[in-house]
Amino acid sequence: MQKFWRFYERTGAGLMEHQHDCCVTCAMKSWLRVNKGDFAVFGVNSSKNSTQRANVGMARNEIVVRALRTTQGEGLDVYAFFIHGSDIVKVADISRVDRDESDVLKGFQRPEIRTHVKGIVDYLNQGNVLFPNAIILAMSPAVHFAAARGTKPTGDQGIAQAGTLTIPVYDEGRRVAWIVDGQQRSLALAQAGRRSIPVPVVGFVSDNLEVQREQFILVNKARPLPTRLINELLPETRSILLPRELSARKVPSEICSLLNRDPESPFHKLIKRISEKSSNVSVITDTAIITMIRNSMNNPLGALAPYKGLGREGVDVGGMYKILITYWSAVRDVFPDAWGVDPKRSRLMHSAGIEAMGVLMDRIYARLAGQSEDYKTVRKELEKVAPACRWTNGTWEALGVSWNEIQSVPRDIRRLQDTLVQIYTSSMKQ
Repeated sequence: MQKFWRFYERTGAGLMEHQHDCCVTCAMKSWLRVNKGDFAVFGVNSSKNSTQRANVGMARNEIVVRALRTTQGEGLDVYAFFIHGSDIVKVADISRVDRDESDVLKGFQRPEIRTHVKGIVDYLNQGNVLFPNAIILAMSPAVHFAAARGTKPTGDQGIAQAGTLTIPVYDEGRRVAWIVDGQQRSLALAQAGRRSIPVPVVGFVSDNLEVQREQFILVNKARPLPTRLINELLPETRSILLPRELSARKVPSEICSLLNRDPESPFHKLIKRISEKSSNVSVITDTAIITMIRNSMNNPLGALAPYKGLGREGVDVGGMYKILITYWSAVRDVFPDAWGVDPKRSRLMHSAGIEAMGVLMDRIYARLAGQSEDYKTVRKELEKVAPACRWTNGTWEALGVSWNEIQSVPRDIRRLQDTLVQIYTSSMKQ
């Protein structure tokens, strides 16, 4: 497009005080005469398609396709159409998970998987291939649909309207659509030798990121979506009834996010989240925290179990959060040398340590039931097991293994849990 504007200025039209549309259109016509119909500069395919030629006079680049429109959900427009495979990345951004300045989750896509993309490219380059899998886009209201005129076919059920969909083309990062499903396929289509493969697309119009995340989670539920990614997305979806197992996972994930973002939390910025930039401070995997919370909720005698049937949506998140802040603040202060360091240097920050200490939390709170559960009381209980713990050096006497031999495998985690509970139980008999 820059070539055109330089041409526009040289022709003198750009020197006019008021650059009316007619002046720009005249310059466009001159450009086409001089450059033998080069439409590409305007973002339009250079084919002789009359529809594309008609769009040259528009004020912005755009792609026009025939489409069907219907309505789903709460009045959301949904379009079905075909587009050249290479054009998908021209109209849609690939939004990867990230957080904005206020720490709010923005994106929802997986990191690019290069091997997968290359495999699709190789398939597409074979020749006459079949590509019936639809790409799903979340589209902003900037797209425009014009219904076709004419008589409806006999027997038409009236489910959808036929018409023309106009999709503006903007720079990367400002596109009017986002890829909800089909990131790897879209990247492969852009890299394939055959750039004109007709690809089916289903797009729903919504500039609400929450709606987009909901669709991303539900679309990818049956696929091998990374557990940590889906865990982080779940707290950001509130307006939809999720499948049962996702709803059960939502509360622990929400609490995990709170623990990581709250400056008063002992876990503040220590938890590794997919959306967070790599940091030397983050040392605990979010999966370990979520598992610890879920185990306590699901254990009938767990410290968090009494809060499952109270408050918002049947769960008292505030009550659970208070328990976790109190207990883990005490853990941090009882084991200061083992807190906040790499798991290779401290097994307390290891998945095995987090899960095992979560089981000890349940046992401590079960004993304190009906009594004071404040910080001082909880810390006093933890100090009973501290002398026997070997988080950063030495050998666990009850286990007969060195501190760094404990691994994140079920057998080691179970043995460490049993050992901590046994040490705590024995301390009460003394």
